[in-house]
Amino acid sequence: MPETRVITFGCRLNAFESELIERAVTAAGLRDAVIVNTCAVTAEAERQARQAIRRAHRNDPEAIIFVTGCAAEIAPERYAALPEVDRVLGNREKLLPQTYLPADTPSLPSPASGGAPGQPPARAGVPGVEWGSEGRSPAYLQVQQGCDHRCTFCVIPYGRGPSRSVPIEAIADQARRLAAAGCPEIVLTGVDLTAYGVDLPGRPTLGEMVGCLLAEIPEIGRLRLSSLDPAEIDADFWRLLGVERRLMPHLHLSLQSGDDLILKRMKRRHSRADAIAVARRARDLRPEMALGADLIAGFPTETEDAFCRMRARFCARLSLQRAARHARRPYAAAASSDRQGASGASASGGGSGTRGRAFIAGWKRDRGPDRATRNRPGRVLRCRGLHSA
Repeated sequence: MPETRVITFGCRLNAFESELIERAVTAAGLRDAVIVNTCAVTAEAERQARQAIRRAHRNDPEAIIFVTGCAAEIAPERYAALPEVDRVLGNREKLLPQTYLPADTPSLPSPASGGAPGQPPARAGVPGVEWGSEGRSPAYLQVQQGCDHRCTFCVIPYGRGPSRSVPIEAIADQARRLAAAGCPEIVLTGVDLTAYGVDLPGRPTLGEMVGCLLAEIPEIGRLRLSSLDPAEIDADFWRLLGVERRLMPHLHLSLQSGDDLILKRMKRRHSRADAIAVARRARDLRPEMALGADLIAGFPTETEDAFCRMRARFCARLSLQRAARHARRPYAAAASSDRQGASGASASGGGSGTRGRAFIAGWKRDRGPDRATRNRPGRVLRCRGLHSA
């Protein structure tokens, strides 16, 4: 029986949602189809997704090809125009089993779930957020979705919508089930994790939610968090980090730059000094702390001096582990700038030039082997069903 494959690009949240898609596909009984779950963060991610679509059609011309994810949410018409694509799905719609029912089913949803292209989806509940991924270590548990900020380099709010949080009770129920099933590690994930709770009654903080999980569920062996905004880490989280050994000594920080002027032009809410202070505080609390970060090389108006400061005086000081080349993204404010950074970002948005590539390659050599293969692009899930779409 032909399998249905889910091909994943992008972040941990996308990987988590691909497992929800796998469950939805299995529940609908879909077979002989390919679902490509795209990412919109960089032009390279979109290029790889289009390549995967063409390859999937070439390998199995009879398979039904669905395209979903942030890139498809933001520009559905771009993917609908590809001759290999049969259906384009929005980020909410992709998680629903009825989406994958046969085409002649009367209740089949419409092909797009978001608003107009370039407009963020409306604030609404998040289907599937109460589910975690089982049968793997670590297991991802989504606790938050969307973002209310408008950093000038980022299009994610247009693909994910405004910030929404999962109630603590729902998170605890799922974490308890994962722990009871023997899952050794749970990773809490979201788009803007430190914004957790701002939309909930009582406005619980991320630290309060994490403390509740660890206090109520002693069976949790290890708890890890995905990317954190250094401008929003709350006091309860810092307290837990210092005393709770089950909270892993690993922080991934959304820094983006180590230069104050570039940070201001990105509309980030922290400074270079703030980032250094966060790193110092984390390592004072846990000397074994491992730090990772997202940094962009080649942002518009970045000078040679700013680039060198970020590499030699900032990244080396913090022993960070990951960089990304700047790529112009439609709808992001920085895309309107015609001044590229000194590190060589191309006008077409293909990423940094020689300096940017050397910067990133150096980090790839330095990071540990366990980091090199996490979150691989184009990850494929396979699931079995009963009928064709």
